[in-house]
Amino acid sequence: MNKIYHLSTCDTCRKILAQLDLDGVELINIREQNISKEDLDLMKKSTKSYEALFNKRAQKLRDLPESKKPVKESDFKKLILKEYTFLKRPAAIIDGKVFVGNDKNTIEALISALNHSDKSINLFAIK
Repeated sequence: MNKIYHLSTCDTCRKILAQLDLDGVELINIREQNISKEDLDLMKKSTKSYEALFNKRAQKLRDLPESKKPVKESDFKKLILKEYTFLKRPAAIIDGKVFVGNDKNTIEALISALNHSDKSINLFAIK
């Protein structure tokens, strides 16, 4: 099943979702339903680490005391499963392929995977 984990209140996520062909895609607002352990493990297999799935810009990370900040893979995994804000977004599983984050190349690949064609893509600058 194709899924996209996003945050409905995030302007960047909304702009990205507006560009996508979402037929047959389950949209999951991570504020309402955090990522499942199974989906997180699947994403980790593709990205090779939980750290690659971790949102290092999360406000809650800055608020953590130094002793509680993640250093090991198991720390990253625990925090992502515990608190939605630590998952880098959007995070998508499309036809078994994983797309995480909002950099231009990732979004182009996600659009291509969803559209299954070489349509001209007009991306906006994300930052």
